[in-house]
Amino acid sequence: MTRLLLWRHGQTAWNAADRVQGQLDIDLSEVGRTQAEAAAARLAELHPDLIVASDLRRAADTAAALAAITGLGVTHDARLRERHYGEWQGLTNPEITARWPEASERWRAGFPVPEFGMEDLDEVGKRMADALQDVSAAAPGGTIVVASHGSAIRRGVIALLGWPESVVRTLGVISNCHWVELHLDPRRGWQLRAYNAG
Repeated sequence: MTRLLLWRHGQTAWNAADRVQGQLDIDLSEVGRTQAEAAAARLAELHPDLIVASDLRRAADTAAALAAITGLGVTHDARLRERHYGEWQGLTNPEITARWPEASERWRAGFPVPEFGMEDLDEVGKRMADALQDVSAAAPGGTIVVASHGSAIRRGVIALLGWPESVVRTLGVISNCHWVELHLDPRRGWQLRAYNAG
């Protein structure tokens, strides 16, 4: 049975400042590096066969902490990047709320705000699901750790499981260096086994 562990990167200074990162390439903070090392020790106990990461540094460096323990290499895939947040990348959430209160409210309620150049949510889910299908085909029956980003992971889970859009709002935020566990059952397909574990 193939097992996918979708691991959110460790904390960055921008996470701590409530600043939207999107696809901007931000480094892990010291807190984030410590989180990655601690989570990597736990994930290593699950005996991964393959490690794949987003090519953004915060995810790649998180994955490198697990690679250092297991001796495995890390493959990078740009499809595992965070959602592109258009004009809002680099701004703090309070700045966004102050400048565009109505749009900010729609965004927080889970509705699209296409006027700011954000990547379409369905596109995020599709690219993530495509990447996860390819990754799982590379190690069938194995345990695969995928280091990615909070929103991208959530959209990828929804797309891979074939859940309706209404389910997205019921899933909480994935904490830094926590993960989602999915299993591929040969008869029933993908199944959610754990969410925000860590």
